Amino acid sequence: MLLPTTLVGSYPQPEWLIDRSRLASRLPPRIRAKELWRVAPDLLEQAQDDATLLAIRDQERAGLDIVTDGDARFDHDVGGMSWLQYPARRFKGLEGGDYYRARKGYGGATKGDIIFEVMESRVMPRCVDAIARGPLHYTATWKLAQGLTTRPVKFGTITPELIGTSIGNDHYANQEDLLADISDAMREELRELAGAGCPVIQMEEPNIHLIGIQRGGTGTGLGVDFFVKIFNNTVRGLRDTTEVWCHTCWGNPAQQRLFATNQSYKDALPHLNQLDVDVITFECCTSDGMDLELIGREITDKKIAIGVVNHRDLQVERPEQVADLIRRALKHIPAERLILSSDCGFGREGMSRRIAFFKMVSIVRGTNIVRRELGLPEAPCLAADGRYAIADVIE
Repeated sequence: MLLPTTLVGSYPQPEWLIDRSRLASRLPPRIRAKELWRVAPDLLEQAQDDATLLAIRDQERAGLDIVTDGDARFDHDVGGMSWLQYPARRFKGLEGGDYYRARKGYGGATKGDIIFEVMESRVMPRCVDAIARGPLHYTATWKLAQGLTTRPVKFGTITPELIGTSIGNDHYANQEDLLADISDAMREELRELAGAGCPVIQMEEPNIHLIGIQRGGTGTGLGVDFFVKIFNNTVRGLRDTTEVWCHTCWGNPAQQRLFATNQSYKDALPHLNQLDVDVITFECCTSDGMDLELIGREITDKKIAIGVVNHRDLQVERPEQVADLIRRALKHIPAERLILSSDCGFGREGMSRRIAFFKMVSIVRGTNIVRRELGLPEAPCLAADGRYAIADVIE
């Protein structure tokens, strides 16, 4: 498949499923999650199935080649934090809860900053015993989604290193051992998922560009080389049975960037190129493609997925804008190695389903412009099919 299109992961959940008015609650996550659902507990599983179907159907209507389940089963936590809380609450050995400590200078660390409010809402478990695999149910979650579509469903998960650097440790002698055991437990889960037939597994945020490079490590002596080692341990052997992706971006809590200005991947690229993956995704639309030449030069033996729509901006990109960014990428990345995506998931709070949907439509329409120019087959896009327009178009 040349120039395939996809979404990074999350898609806005239906309003009938989630009560947005309770997003700012400071209640512990398990209590808050129960209060966020608009449906009765005995109907929740069915409602989440319906939300998954809607997310997939929207992606099919837009014309995406590779779809996701939209993270429809995650609760609507503050800043989309269930992306982190879901696995962190399910590994054996993690219990209780600590309020997260906001790091100074990391997107805002004082009251009045939106990132600070997101940090205030993070009540993370502590490690109290040896880490072991728990009830993550990744295989069942993927199977339910894949059973709703003939298109490949990409399954995404947060990386173990991001979990391990966000929790307290009362059991292990050092943080390296804690992260190594989380990595081993996650690999068990992912091996089962790959063995079940999942075509794409996406590891989200390898901690290399954000902590390893931009912040010079975690403050506990863990450097970028250690994060490369942990990432590769997690995915070891997976490429024998599935395609492995690594997603990178510059943050998406409450649909905010973690830094005041656009950041460059420059220093992280040699380390990202060491990851044992088939595809690496990069946030490129937000920065107007400023790193495209560097990415094309440094990432040598992998496919490259670039974001061509901004997940933080409510303005829907025109297809012509998307096509222009793709053309510039093709100057540095061969078409057979290029994938088109969003910069990150469309999140939980700020973006409506309608805006997210039309951003996906723009990905496909813009890609079709370039496909047409290259003589490649175009993807059907029902959302842009004039035969089904209700209003007449006046020339």
